[in-house]
Amino acid sequence: MLHTSYIEISKSAYRQNINFIRSQLGHQVLISSVVKGNAYGHGIENIVALAESNGIRHFSTFSADEAKRVFEASKKSSQIMIMGMVSDEVLPWVIEKGIGFYVFEFERLREAIRLARKQGKKARIHVEVETGFHRTGFEWQEREPLLKLLRENEEFLDLRGFCTHYAGAESVANYVRVKTQIKKFTEYKEWFLSQEIRFKTYHTACSAASLSYPETIMDMVRIGIAQYGFWPSQETYMFKFKHLADNMKNPLKRLISWKSQIMSVKKVKMGDFIGYGNSYMASRDMVIALVPVGYCHGFSRNLSNLGKVLIHGKILPVVGTVTMNAISVDITDLDKPKKGDEVVIIGRQKRNEITVASFGESTQQVNYELLTRLPQDIPRRFKA
Repeated sequence: MLHTSYIEISKSAYRQNINFIRSQLGHQVLISSVVKGNAYGHGIENIVALAESNGIRHFSTFSADEAKRVFEASKKSSQIMIMGMVSDEVLPWVIEKGIGFYVFEFERLREAIRLARKQGKKARIHVEVETGFHRTGFEWQEREPLLKLLRENEEFLDLRGFCTHYAGAESVANYVRVKTQIKKFTEYKEWFLSQEIRFKTYHTACSAASLSYPETIMDMVRIGIAQYGFWPSQETYMFKFKHLADNMKNPLKRLISWKSQIMSVKKVKMGDFIGYGNSYMASRDMVIALVPVGYCHGFSRNLSNLGKVLIHGKILPVVGTVTMNAISVDITDLDKPKKGDEVVIIGRQKRNEITVASFGESTQQVNYELLTRLPQDIPRRFKA
C-alpha cells in the first residue's frame, strides 16, 4: 500500500440515499448535489461520477475552485452553481463556461453585467435574498434598485434562480426563526412576481429543511450531508422517524469507510510509558500495534487515550498521545495479530462498527467537520 490509509466509498449506499431522497421530494424536484468541502470529504471527482451515474445533473459548490473541479470531472455537461466565493478575476471564466453563481451584493451583480456585455454571453445568476440568516443576501430595502438593475440589463442576465438559506433548519431550537425566514422569502418572491420578474428556479432547502419543512421544497433542493448517508442532526431523524416504513427506519446509508493497516507490533512491559510524555502507562504487560495514521491525516490529537479502532473485528483502544503520523493501539488480547492486518478507523469489520458520529463525539466534532477535515491526498476507492 503506497499510502498509509485509504477511504472506501460505497456505490450501493449512494444509490439508496438518492432513491430515498427522491421518494421524499418527488421526482419533479431537481436535486442539486452539494459538493463543497471536497464533497464532504468524499472527493469531488468521485461524487460527480457517482452522482451522474444516478441521474444527478446539477452540482452546488462554495467557490470557483470547486466549480472548476466539477466542470472538469463532469461527463454529462451537468449544471454547476457557485454559492459563495467568486473573485472578479475568475468571473469571466465562470460566465464563459455557463456556470451559475449567487449574486448577493450590487458590486458582484454590476461586475457580472459588465463582463456579460463584454463577452456577449448572459451571466447565469442566482439572486440570493436576506431572510434572517444575516450572512449574505440582498436586503428587503434593496429590492427596488435590484429590480431596476435586473430590468435594465435583462439581455445580459439569465435569471437562473432565486434563493435564500435557512439558519439552522436542523434544530427545533431554530423553529420560529426558520418559519420567519420562510415567510420572508415568500414575501420577496411574491413582490418580484408582482413586478413581472420571474426566475427559472426557486430554491431554499438544504438537506435539513427539505426533510423537516416540506414547504421549503420548491423547484430545486440543495442536498449535501443527506446524500452521503448522514442525517443533518438527530432531531431531523427523529422528526422523520414516525413517517418511515417499519422496514425502512434507517434509510440513509453511509458511503464512507476509512482503513489502514498495522505497521509494526511491539511488546511493552508493565509500568512503561507508551509514546510521547507520560499520558499512558502500561497497566500490564502489553502488545502494541503502531498504525500509520495521525493528526495530519484527520485523526484528531484529542483522541489521545480516547480513540477506538477495529482490528480482527474487535473494538480496541488507542493508547498514548496521537502523533502527527501514527497512533498506538492496545492489541494485547488479539489472537496472533501481525504486521499488515487491516485496521478500520471508520466503518464496519465483522460484526462491529465505528461510525463517523461515534468517532466525532470523542473529539466534539460534528459529522460535517470531521468529514471535511479528511485530507484530499488520502486515496478514495469505490466499492460496489
